[in-house]
Amino acid sequence: MPGVEAIDAADWDACAGNANPFVGHAFLALLEQSGSATAAAGWQPLPIVVDGPDGRPCAIAPAYAKSHSQGEYVFDHPWADAWERAGGAYYPKLQVAVPFTPVPGPRLLLRDAALAPALIAAIEAVTDQHGLSSAHATFAAADQVPYFEAAGWLIRQGTQFHWQNRGYRCFDDFLGQLASRKRKAIRHERAKAAAGLTIRHLTGDAITEAHWDAFWQFYQDTGSRKWGRPYLTRAFFSLLGQAMADKVLLILAERDGRAIAGALNLIGADTLYGRYWGAIEEVPFLHFELCYYQAIDAAIARGLATVEAGAQGEHKLARGYEPVPTFSAHYLPDPGFRRAVADFLAREREAVEADRHFLAEMMPFRKG
Repeated sequence: MPGVEAIDAADWDACAGNANPFVGHAFLALLEQSGSATAAAGWQPLPIVVDGPDGRPCAIAPAYAKSHSQGEYVFDHPWADAWERAGGAYYPKLQVAVPFTPVPGPRLLLRDAALAPALIAAIEAVTDQHGLSSAHATFAAADQVPYFEAAGWLIRQGTQFHWQNRGYRCFDDFLGQLASRKRKAIRHERAKAAAGLTIRHLTGDAITEAHWDAFWQFYQDTGSRKWGRPYLTRAFFSLLGQAMADKVLLILAERDGRAIAGALNLIGADTLYGRYWGAIEEVPFLHFELCYYQAIDAAIARGLATVEAGAQGEHKLARGYEPVPTFSAHYLPDPGFRRAVADFLAREREAVEADRHFLAEMMPFRKG
């Protein structure tokens, strides 16, 4: 079945734009080329395309037929259990998302915003015509949520922690905005983490296959501990380096010339996206240094507005990363199932919003 690769890259990117690298043709195509997002892995590429009068795509949804709920980071396992206990088949379902990537961004790729209702109607039609239980647009950009609401989809909220650049010229400018105790703690962590290590920022042609070999070890270690089986293949990283090297920032920690840990980031138009991290040597605070503090350094140096350091992690709060809402949208054709999920989401939303307000009060910035 044809996937992203079957669609002309220029046509795709005319809809996706260039602000968010994860929805660009290059990134999604290399997930297929590397054998990471495939039917065998439970991610059957099924992009939904609306053509314009000129016969070229004018609206695209990066969609996948899913046979499980892994690699999504918006957990619907209780929904699947409830539907199957009622005698239904929750899988396959339709997922409008970037596989294995909890990064907010557009899920309706549009040459013209007025095309959003037509694309959502196409997603619903595919769901209905193929007898799928549901369709889910996860980590949808906040400015696209109203399109889904207008179509009657259920909206779910979550929380991530993002760092905001308030015109800082250097890391010390940022530290100067923190309470004294938090400032001292971060300086202590940075000194402890970097002791005896060399930290390097690599991008473009500076990233070699040897670097990817090292990072593959880090990724495997983290993946095997967190979710049992790493989602991405080794080929993914080589292809990423070939197709998108200028959008990659690889931060490595070296001891005596040997890489012992690394963090992989992608560079967007105004955001640095932290994606994967791993280490083959335990060093106190090194995770915070490579994933959070070095990312802040890099964002300030590049004049980027935001650092998004991945899903979850209330420990980011003490390091200056602020709680922000994330959104997903859900189409459930069965009326009874929809009512039950809507009731659950209303109660969940109240708890999520209360928790986010509580977390915001715990920010480490100086008061007044």
